[in-house]
Amino acid sequence: MSKQYAVIGLGRFGGSVAKTLHDMGYEVMAIDRDPQRVQDFAQIVTHAVEADSTDENALKALGIRNFDVVVVAIGEDIQSSIMTTLILQDIGVEKVVVKATNDLHGKVLFKVGAYKVVYPERDMGVRVVHHLISPNILDYIELADDYSIIEVSAGDYFVGKTLEELDIRAQFGCNVMAIKSGNHINIAPLAGDRIQRGDILVVIGHNNDLKKLEERA
Repeated sequence: MSKQYAVIGLGRFGGSVAKTLHDMGYEVMAIDRDPQRVQDFAQIVTHAVEADSTDENALKALGIRNFDVVVVAIGEDIQSSIMTTLILQDIGVEKVVVKATNDLHGKVLFKVGAYKVVYPERDMGVRVVHHLISPNILDYIELADDYSIIEVSAGDYFVGKTLEELDIRAQFGCNVMAIKSGNHINIAPLAGDRIQRGDILVVIGHNNDLKKLEERA
């Protein structure tokens, strides 16, 4: 049986999450207190409902406890975000994923029972900065406070060389996890694999080491 998701708050982030989940084939209930937003999503998701997420009875009436994951994507109203998370926890929703606006907000959300806290604005800001540092950095994913994964488009420094010749581990302290060549992904690259123009390297490492690699890329 396919997972069921509920998304509370249909702003830019919540709306994007709801639409993407539905496009991927999941059953999605979208909830917002703004009737216009609910109407806008009526044809985009499985169910779109107008409700106040800080009203425990309203959430119970929607059967919110039966959903596998509930995403709380309420924007600037931090109080409503925290209250909604607390109510969902009390009702017995197992996985509550909540959007936070800052670190303090995130800490409070964890304390009241959030399963996972996401920081879309902050994370997007980090990604944008890495794109600015080097136009060859295609993506940046933070794994922990000190370690990340980046996708690097093979520029002049890489093209025509083998992984052994580049020796990225010795030069930068990073590891190449995979090489994307068009639609093909080599998830176990060998020392003798040669980098072609247009290839994308997936690299993992300490943030300080990745920074050195970005500057070279």
